Amino acid sequence: MKIVTCVAPVNIAVIKYWGKRDDKLILPLNDSVSTTLSTEHLCAKTTIMISSEFQSDRLWLNGREENCENPRIQNCLREVYALSRIYEIDGDISAIARQGSGSACRSVLGGFVQWNKGDQDDGSDSLATQLAPANHWPEMRILILVVHEKHKKISSKIGMEQSVKTSELLKYRVSHCVPQRIQDIKQAILNKDFERFAEITMKDSNQFHAVCLDTFPPAVYMNDVSHAIVNFVHCYNKLKGHNALAYTFDAGPNACLYMKEHDVPKVLGLLSVIFPFPGEEDSYIKGIPINKDTIPQEMQAAFGMEQQMEGSLKYIIHTRLGNGPKELKSQNEHLLTDSGVPKNLVI
Repeated sequence: MKIVTCVAPVNIAVIKYWGKRDDKLILPLNDSVSTTLSTEHLCAKTTIMISSEFQSDRLWLNGREENCENPRIQNCLREVYALSRIYEIDGDISAIARQGSGSACRSVLGGFVQWNKGDQDDGSDSLATQLAPANHWPEMRILILVVHEKHKKISSKIGMEQSVKTSELLKYRVSHCVPQRIQDIKQAILNKDFERFAEITMKDSNQFHAVCLDTFPPAVYMNDVSHAIVNFVHCYNKLKGHNALAYTFDAGPNACLYMKEHDVPKVLGLLSVIFPFPGEEDSYIKGIPINKDTIPQEMQAAFGMEQQMEGSLKYIIHTRLGNGPKELKSQNEHLLTDSGVPKNLVI
């Protein structure tokens, strides 16, 4: 019997992937760029065990058993046994991760990552590459604003399929907008030009959701609280006189805000005014410890935004850029018992 446990990071796209040129191989219509977040605050933890005594593959997700006959799971299982740590073989695993979830291929690397769409029909050149490591921009900070945790009405998979079929804006985005944005944001990252990075990130998020609305029927992922967060960011930047804060939204209502470390206390202070915190702040603000600024009345008045309903935000995660997946060596970290079933099994 052999067992290995790894953690993989979350990645947030600043140039979005939306739409596939090949559904079976999970090949995207366009390149995308993302940031890999620290596994200290957000991660997926996986334990794999192999044994000659096991009769079949079994998989549990959050303690519940899943159907291993799912095509995506089978694709990953076939490939992962060729390169897994469990066989002590290293290799480029971004193509393997892509077959489980397209954007997951970006999570195998740290810092700033580009997923190249590739041109080959077999997908052999659709791989992730690192643009810059996490320590390239150490003052970059991220706030994840969690609006709610319900399942979205339209899955990303279905939304993408409908956009590819019906959105004229998506065609224009892929052919005219994304290629230039990729080059521009890569340059902004390498130069650590936050104002340019922020502008491109926000514009691409806006256009992505415009594509979703251009889909027929429309795929609506942002809600009223999401739009209030957008307004908050623009009010903050107006107050500062430049782009000091940036938002991006994936296919859901939750926001990811980028800023430099010195802006975090003031941003959190203003968030606590505009989006009142319910309950104790210790349980509301998670991740890297931070003391928020107290915002004077005159600044609140100058901010130019009405207070939102208490509890509009469920909680906030304060984090930074991070590295790629890592193996956990401690036996206590394994999610499976010696018999191969989850320690925390949900019946």
